[in-house]
Amino acid sequence: MLFSSAIFVFLFLPVTLLAYQLLNHRLKNILLLIASLLFYAWGEPVYVLLMCLSIVINYVAGLFIGSDEPKKSKQALIAGISINIGLLIYYKYFWFITQNINELFGWNIGTSNPLPLPIGISFYTFQAMSYLVDVYRRQVQAQKSIINLGLYISLFPQLIAGPIVRYKDVSSQIMKRQVSLDGFVEGIQRFIIGLGKKVLLANTMGELADKIFAFPLPATTAGVAWLGVICYAFQIFFDFSGYSDMAIGLGKMFGFTFLENFNYPYISKSLREFWRRWHISLSTWFRDYLYIPLGGNRLSPRRTFFNLLFVFFITGLWHGAEWTFVVWGLFHGCFLLLERGPFGKWLDRAWAPIQHAYVLLVVLVAWVFFRASSLPQAFGYIRVMAGMGNQKGYPFELQEFMNTITWTALALSVLFSLPLENLKNWTGPLALEGSFKLIRMCFLLLIFLLSLSAIASDTYNPFIYFRF
Repeated sequence: MLFSSAIFVFLFLPVTLLAYQLLNHRLKNILLLIASLLFYAWGEPVYVLLMCLSIVINYVAGLFIGSDEPKKSKQALIAGISINIGLLIYYKYFWFITQNINELFGWNIGTSNPLPLPIGISFYTFQAMSYLVDVYRRQVQAQKSIINLGLYISLFPQLIAGPIVRYKDVSSQIMKRQVSLDGFVEGIQRFIIGLGKKVLLANTMGELADKIFAFPLPATTAGVAWLGVICYAFQIFFDFSGYSDMAIGLGKMFGFTFLENFNYPYISKSLREFWRRWHISLSTWFRDYLYIPLGGNRLSPRRTFFNLLFVFFITGLWHGAEWTFVVWGLFHGCFLLLERGPFGKWLDRAWAPIQHAYVLLVVLVAWVFFRASSLPQAFGYIRVMAGMGNQKGYPFELQEFMNTITWTALALSVLFSLPLENLKNWTGPLALEGSFKLIRMCFLLLIFLLSLSAIASDTYNPFIYFRF
């Protein structure tokens, strides 16, 4: 079930909110757990059993890890992490691994087709593993209630695509929380903003990007190729940040506070800054649970380089079982390594437009690998972007793709990639604050109505991160 679907907006969410308000505190977590499992079962009727299995395994493992016996605690941690990773590898990477082994050795093991991927398995598996590690580190106590732990792992606002919520950040909220009127209103506003990002901007940009990437490369000009990857860059940003906004807003409606997941990454002046702003919950997860345990930057420069490249190798692989994702991750890792040397020092002193241009160039080229269906297509697309295409046949020019709607969506995408909340610093007298509240309310109402109209009339409504 998509947040941007009519069934969610008009049925599932209102019914769940109403029932939540009518029940007493002791039953609220049970309701949310049931609602979360139903939400997941709507799109994954079979794999909801896998979700329940994950809850049981991590609940039992957490109890053993929380014991006073260090040996038993460590063994339980290893077992719990191994089972989580094992399930993730089997469902997400088994076909990828077997096909590469077959090509390398000429064998014929495994299946000819990949297994259906359980939606959101990468997200809820990472949440479960962070819970086990934090219990082992004694940063939190093991959860004694399987209902409460099940709610943490399956909570529907952030179940499908994050943000990756750590147990230590919400453990007290799971036990006790309160929905205030201000928080509920803030949650509605945040949900509307996210819905608008997804339906009005991401979908429009995505439809155009799909058309361009589907064209034969010999018929694509450099200008069209750049337009395609720019549209995709906006699609993935507004698709994912919009979902995160909706998740944070939904959390507010039920009394939860989730940490921010995006902070205007396209205004970054370095790749280091980009990864502090992009998918924050994932980058900090890898930092705290992989990079630092490997030694981080505390060891020799060679070991630091290895740690960084390995983390970004895993980051790419986390996004998908394809070599295109691996290359995307390593591409970012190599430039992060470059920024650790003299180039990084020069970049810090460079003119701001040069810094921004560098980041956007690297990020856009990297998005080609993320979007392409294969490495040959990715390298061919980059050749066209560089003006080295064959240009055989009729070259599709920009006017073939652009109309009033797409020009408007592209302009708005640029605008809303910037921190517009800083505009309040330009308003002058505080007396204008009331006027801006009224303008904001009208603006949100307009976004909501336009989003509902798009949901009702448009069949193009993909969600990129469902496959992760």
